Amino acid sequence: MTTTHPPSGPLRIGMVGYGFMGAAHSHAWRTAHRFFDLPLTPELRTIAGRTASAVQDAAQRYGFAQSTTRWQDLVEDPEIDVVDICTPGDTHVEIALAALAAGKHVLCEKPLANSVEDSARMTEAAAAASARGARSLCGFSYRRTPALAYARQLVAEGAVGEIRQIRAQYLQDWLSDADAPMTWRLDKELAGSGALGDIGAHIIDLTQWLSGQRIAQVSGTLETVVPTRPAAGTAQGLGGKGDASGERQAVTVDDVALFTARFESGVLGSFEATRVAQGRKNAMRVEINGSDGSIAFDFERMNELEVYDATAAPGRQGFTRVLTTEPEHPYAANWWPTGHGLGYEHTFTHQIADLVTAIGEGTDPSPSFEEALQVQRVLAAVESSASDGSRWTTTDSQEATR
Repeated sequence: MTTTHPPSGPLRIGMVGYGFMGAAHSHAWRTAHRFFDLPLTPELRTIAGRTASAVQDAAQRYGFAQSTTRWQDLVEDPEIDVVDICTPGDTHVEIALAALAAGKHVLCEKPLANSVEDSARMTEAAAAASARGARSLCGFSYRRTPALAYARQLVAEGAVGEIRQIRAQYLQDWLSDADAPMTWRLDKELAGSGALGDIGAHIIDLTQWLSGQRIAQVSGTLETVVPTRPAAGTAQGLGGKGDASGERQAVTVDDVALFTARFESGVLGSFEATRVAQGRKNAMRVEINGSDGSIAFDFERMNELEVYDATAAPGRQGFTRVLTTEPEHPYAANWWPTGHGLGYEHTFTHQIADLVTAIGEGTDPSPSFEEALQVQRVLAAVESSASDGSRWTTTDSQEATR
């Protein structure tokens, strides 16, 4: 089956999954064309999920015309142009391969899959589909934060000079309570990994994207701080309550991930991802130090970028706070007057705007599945290094293919 994608008019969306990410993606699909001049207008056609009553409610709440309990219906429907995958990582490969084979454009949440092997299969399929006009994108939405997009411009323009060191942290605390219930995010079979893949993947992607360099080697360690948690019952997503039985289930992923990385140029990077950092709600921090200056960012202050110019005259040096809400900053001109900040949901709207523009122009958007595969290689290398205690594990080694 091959779907024909019109150069103008509606772009009909099918989404798989209706949880946290489903809500964020749905909002973005509804919003993007109202603030950005897009070549196609998204239409929310069908949403798929396992439970009929819940997915029906989600369709009404999110604005989809209809619902189904079979994701295959989206692939088989010739009226659907895009399949948006917002499900746990263990399901990504099957859905994406089927959608790409059917000629659908695909947006897939990160990490791309739960293994390098599956990610490679998806990347190969995406390349073949691209030759037939189907586009694919992996949802590393933080790239679309105006401050980070501006930081990338500054680095590319040489504002920090030669990069000398990179550090990144992603700190959350929603699993600090040892009695917080099990969710699919704590099951390796479903999630692939814990803090490493859930939030560490973001800072891996961002540092490679900001620096323009791939990570070549890693040395890491992983720790499960709370080994068992109350049975989930009906709890889903972030937070929620466990069941009343008192049963506890084994946590099979990491709570904390720490690793050192060496980039292709030899630059060292340090990384930390944790979901047990009390008081840190969504502190995704990236800092790049260079010969001529530095940039620093914290998502808990997402509309700000700190810029240090080491070439400034003595007495005038110091980090400058740049409020990235000016029309000159990426994406900002499409929104509110200067100084009126954006929020988390805007990163998804920007992602949809970029994807729809690429579909309309017939170009491949970024981050591609190939870029997401590189992130998966890094994740696998960290796991390999942590499991055998090796000092350095190359990201293309045989061990880093799990």
